[in-house]
Amino acid sequence: MWKYTIQVDGMMCGMCESHVNDAVRKAFPVKKVTSSRSKKETVVITEMELDQETLRAAISATGYDVGEIQKESWHKKGLFGR
Repeated sequence: MWKYTIQVDGMMCGMCESHVNDAVRKAFPVKKVTSSRSKKETVVITEMELDQETLRAAISATGYDVGEIQKESWHKKGLFGR
């Protein structure tokens, strides 16, 4: 699985976070997506690699500024993680 951390500037409230999350969900089949206006970032967990330009375009289309995108391998942790 893959974890993408995207710097997103311009989110001011919870609805802004929801708009970004919905845009990512519509563009890609993701396992999990969360946004934080205080951290100015969106984190996406997915089983497949994502095209970063398409990811950038999906978020930019909602009116927010997209900065750096970091990609890393991700393994589930916790009680049910292997």
